[in-house]
Amino acid sequence: MNAERLASQGDITAEMAGIAAECGGAGREAQPRLDYPPYRGTALRHPKLPPLIVNPEGVERCAPCFGPGDVDPADADLTARHPGEPIGERIIVSGRLLDEAGRAVAGQLVEIWQANAAGRYRHDRDRHPAPLDPNFTGAGRCLTGPDGTYRFLTVKPGPYPWRNHRNAWRPAHIHFSVFGNALPQRLVTQMYFPGDPLFDFDPIFGSVLDPAARRRLIAGYDHDLTEPEFATGYRWDIVLAGSSQTWTEHG
Repeated sequence: MNAERLASQGDITAEMAGIAAECGGAGREAQPRLDYPPYRGTALRHPKLPPLIVNPEGVERCAPCFGPGDVDPADADLTARHPGEPIGERIIVSGRLLDEAGRAVAGQLVEIWQANAAGRYRHDRDRHPAPLDPNFTGAGRCLTGPDGTYRFLTVKPGPYPWRNHRNAWRPAHIHFSVFGNALPQRLVTQMYFPGDPLFDFDPIFGSVLDPAARRRLIAGYDHDLTEPEFATGYRWDIVLAGSSQTWTEHG
């Protein structure tokens, strides 16, 4: 991609500010726009035709089925199952899966994937010139407990560059997937870390136009979750519906 044709960070920030001013800010558009021009990829990726109506039974017939026997508790430890320890700040990420009334949603499959501490994914298409960690694959999963709780042990991911515009960097984040009872119910979202200086520069984070909805994507540091001389703790609840719903990807 020719760098001379790329928008600058100043261009992207100005576009984001203009859209935020038009939408009126708080209380509006808690879910991201499918077509959000500062996020250049949405021009090609967002749906342009009405959704197709399909027979859900036909879709679910090919969907995965998960149960307690399919998910090993060790799958939630992203620092294990390698010859050595991964490099980076060890963290515990935990929270609850809740419905719109604040009730726990138990027995649901939660998956996460993330970059390593240097900001690189273990994926063939990731060409960021940062080191791969042979002791970190960056993927884990667990089932929510009776009180809706999930818990992962991992390392804090690093920020990374992407080619949306010149000198574009993504804030550190962890991808979350919640499957529900069937594949068509799957929800995908992202969790961020408090105090990240890249928030104001990122059009993906900024595509959630409601400031309150954006804040709900940021985990809180939890000293009670932190384990002495081992790992810092971050708590982040996922709310599936209602006025406090967590942002999820659509389309």
